[in-house]
Amino acid sequence: MSGEKDQLRLQQLMAPDLRPETYVYCTFEDHSLPVDLSPICTFRESEGLTAIVERSQAVRAKVPYIFESKLITLTVHSSLEAIGFLAMISTALAKASIPCNAVAAFHHDHLFIPVDRADDAFSLLEALSQSSAPAVV
Repeated sequence: MSGEKDQLRLQQLMAPDLRPETYVYCTFEDHSLPVDLSPICTFRESEGLTAIVERSQAVRAKVPYIFESKLITLTVHSSLEAIGFLAMISTALAKASIPCNAVAAFHHDHLFIPVDRADDAFSLLEALSQSSAPAVV
């Protein structure tokens, strides 16, 4: 299955899932990940390796970090070729003044939201998924 592409169906089926862990962003200029870190996501940039890890791991490994966040996974299997889904989500969050860092993976889209706004974001996304009208971008 290649995933859902229809924006209204994605909106209605997104079924957001708010994880209890707190995640943080770390960077390693030498592109080398410490062995005691098990990131949920990495990305190689010219400036260094970005790793998103549970805050407890970063504290234990004594590595600097930024952006304490909660993870909301949109559990619908979204196509990597879906047009406008993340734009709709990020626009709705922006209108509510909620920052969001999105990661599109093979099966799902994942949103990293500041800890103090995670409940607000989750409520907004649940309401959006229960709406029968398409969200306006």
